[in-house]
Amino acid sequence: MVDLVDQHVVSIQAFRAETLLQLFRLAAKFESNPDRYCRHNTPLTGKILINAFYEPSTRTRLSFDSAWHRLGGDSINITDRSTTGIAKGESLEDVAHMFNNYGDCVVLRDSNPEAVYAMSSTLRIPIINAGNGIDEHPTQAMADLYTMFKWRPSLASKEVSPKDRIRIGVIGLPSRMRTVRSLLRILSKFPQILEEVVVIHAPEMESEAPLFDPGQLEELEASGMSIRCSSDLAAEIPDLDVVYINAIAWVGDSYEVHGGGFRLTRDLPFKPEAIVLHPLARGPELSTCLDDTPHNWYFSQARGAVFVRMALLTCMVNRAERVMDVI
Repeated sequence: MVDLVDQHVVSIQAFRAETLLQLFRLAAKFESNPDRYCRHNTPLTGKILINAFYEPSTRTRLSFDSAWHRLGGDSINITDRSTTGIAKGESLEDVAHMFNNYGDCVVLRDSNPEAVYAMSSTLRIPIINAGNGIDEHPTQAMADLYTMFKWRPSLASKEVSPKDRIRIGVIGLPSRMRTVRSLLRILSKFPQILEEVVVIHAPEMESEAPLFDPGQLEELEASGMSIRCSSDLAAEIPDLDVVYINAIAWVGDSYEVHGGGFRLTRDLPFKPEAIVLHPLARGPELSTCLDDTPHNWYFSQARGAVFVRMALLTCMVNRAERVMDVI
């Protein structure tokens, strides 16, 4: 994992499958015995995280803050662009120059898709993209896949037999939803775990926006993924091992809702062992009646994101050795 030291995390594209597996192993260590690594071993003591969130967030911002503090670090939180020099016309590049002096790592969420790229050009400390408009959300994709590996550990093997491969239904719009875009990209690094990915969309969604960006589907299929599109959720549910749903796309300073006619409820014909994932916050597309069923893995997904981010942050600021000494 030395290739993560001082590296920017802008897109999931830059990650090798083996690096992701190593991250997940470290995350699993943190999750299996958090007291051992948090109370008695604080590898980020003396390190400062700059959490800059210029778009509403609960889970992502708090989980990064929680991850950093659990490892002994301190943080600076910015939640309103109007309180920064940006409101007075300061360039993103100049803000990045200042951040170099104030912290050891930056987490940025900005509705401007180009902001993270502009800042990374002058940052000497690593930056993590926590969501840039409709583009990407790489650490959410990490949390999504980590959850699937916890649910079925055999998927993390180098070779997965055909009978163990899974069919995933992704309800959403890959061209507009950063969580869906990043999820598909991370899955493309593990085609051996997949029997099929079914992208489920409402017919009217294609009139609102194209299902895929130009070249997006071709890029995924080139990895060896089998992708099929469908607009019939009820017909697909009985054959799905994982159901991933999202309805929100952040665009500018507001959001769009896509596929509002889809709704997951406990009375749908799920496989007995099937799991439901959602990046949260949820809307009416995910009924609370699923919360007390075995299909609910979305709360585990949110919990696991803290430990994935702990693993990532520890590696990025070159403190992984302190954790390995304990392991």
